[in-house]
Amino acid sequence: MKTTLLVMTLNEIDGMKAIMPKIQRDWVDQIIVVDGGSKDGTIEWAREQGYQVYVQKQKGFRHAYCEVMPLVEGDVLLTFSPDGNSVPELIPDILDKMREGYDMVIASRYLGPAKSEDDDPITAFGNWLFTKTINILHGGNYTDAMVIYRAYKKQMVHDLELMDEGAYRTPEKLFFTKISWEPLLSVRAAKRKLKIAEIPGDEPARIGGERKLQILRWGAAYYFQFLREKLWWK
Repeated sequence: MKTTLLVMTLNEIDGMKAIMPKIQRDWVDQIIVVDGGSKDGTIEWAREQGYQVYVQKQKGFRHAYCEVMPLVEGDVLLTFSPDGNSVPELIPDILDKMREGYDMVIASRYLGPAKSEDDDPITAFGNWLFTKTINILHGGNYTDAMVIYRAYKKQMVHDLELMDEGAYRTPEKLFFTKISWEPLLSVRAAKRKLKIAEIPGDEPARIGGERKLQILRWGAAYYFQFLREKLWWK
């Protein structure tokens, strides 16, 4: 099982310096730092450390994923946030679980003893509501359908049509934002009844940088997606 770690960055120099040394490079076969145009030295530092760096051309997480996909050599993608929210020591556990034959393994912030130190009452409620909605509408069994920290087979990107612009165009235009594909991935994986597992994964507080959440716009855009997917995608 060849694996690629995608490290998603935008002005995360403090987090990168604190978190990346904890990642043993032999845990995965390929590491790509996917950067949204950092101005704080993140790109330069990553290159100095010998990491492969891709600077995206269009804004937004999903564009970053789509643009970097031709460079991905792994059969499995592991998406990771180096801002402190993703615990690097969980990487071997996530990949060991994938080797048991799962299509996707999620590091859930709400499973068992796991907890989020980055949540506030609004984001905690939103994550609960979105996950509950996906479970009810689309037959999921998630405790955390929204988190970025997960591994999944690269083939799912194509099978679930995650790079299809039509899946995002309307909600992004309606709510003047750019969204990622993790929620849609959760929806379509559940609809296809793929083999999905979760392991407990704490979410520590972020290290430096700025929180980039657009709570109302993202929330509205994702909820629009969830409702439309009930009828639109088979």
